[in-house]
Amino acid sequence: MINHRCAVLGKPIAHSLSPVLHNAAYKALRLSDWFYDKHEIGEGDLDAFLKSLDSSWAGLSLTMPLKKTIQPYGTPTNLWARELKVANTAVFDWSHVADDPAWPHGKPSIKLYNTDVIGIQLAFDHAHRELGLYHQPDRTGNALIIGNGNTATSALAALSMMPEIGHVTIAARHPGKNTALQPLAERYIATAAPYSEINLADKEALLAVAQESTYVINTIPGHAADGIASELNEVQTIALHGLLLDVVYDPRPTQLMTAWRLRGGNAIGGEEMLLYQALVQVLLMTGIWDNDPPSDADKRLQDTTTEDDQLEIAMRNALEEAL
Repeated sequence: MINHRCAVLGKPIAHSLSPVLHNAAYKALRLSDWFYDKHEIGEGDLDAFLKSLDSSWAGLSLTMPLKKTIQPYGTPTNLWARELKVANTAVFDWSHVADDPAWPHGKPSIKLYNTDVIGIQLAFDHAHRELGLYHQPDRTGNALIIGNGNTATSALAALSMMPEIGHVTIAARHPGKNTALQPLAERYIATAAPYSEINLADKEALLAVAQESTYVINTIPGHAADGIASELNEVQTIALHGLLLDVVYDPRPTQLMTAWRLRGGNAIGGEEMLLYQALVQVLLMTGIWDNDPPSDADKRLQDTTTEDDQLEIAMRNALEEAL
């Protein structure tokens, strides 16, 4: 019998691997009465869907276009949900239900979280462990973000929490379009010049920044970065030392990841970010973590893996099978 329900909402949603990850986690945690599925819900559908839920619902994952649409319904509860005004996670508290005729089952208290940022951080931390690398808390390193959409905002937030990063460059087709990026960098990266932008069409400038970067995050979807991969393949003399996170995971590896590795860099796919943001969602929705992911989240996750039947490993194995 299913007593606890969760789901991912968005439009389109058919491609989502969230049910694979969350249901694998429930199995690993021996939560036999928990189930997670997906619903195609657009911005105009969200209100009616939320009001139809009863107390069996524990939480929701939100994809585009709902990460901002969800805001009026809950309380931003962790730093990046508050700061970015973007939430990909809603956790219901049915012990605090308000009477409201528009909500047939009562209106629960809803906590909103952003786990995308910590998902990026933990993806990099995992790669560090695999490569035997260590953070250097000196704020002397550079980072490059390709693209300036919503994912770039989360990427910049994650990079601001990396103690070695003192400057972030945004490469975008329309520099300046996302006006939230520069103030975010200036607020959280404590250096004299934390931020700059270049045009994505300026390949010479792009490759120069890429060579200097400790971290690179590609946030543009689909095959949009294939042209950058071609440019890397054509310039035989370029040498890369940084770690690339390509948020795309289909195809796997992407052309950009392959070209990056051929030039000496290390690269990880978007499935790593997907895994870790979902892992934190599971911990929040099930109540294992009852508040903002802690500053020692990486250590806590290792402890959780040990105590709860290798949670992270179970989710990773399920994701690998699905991909």
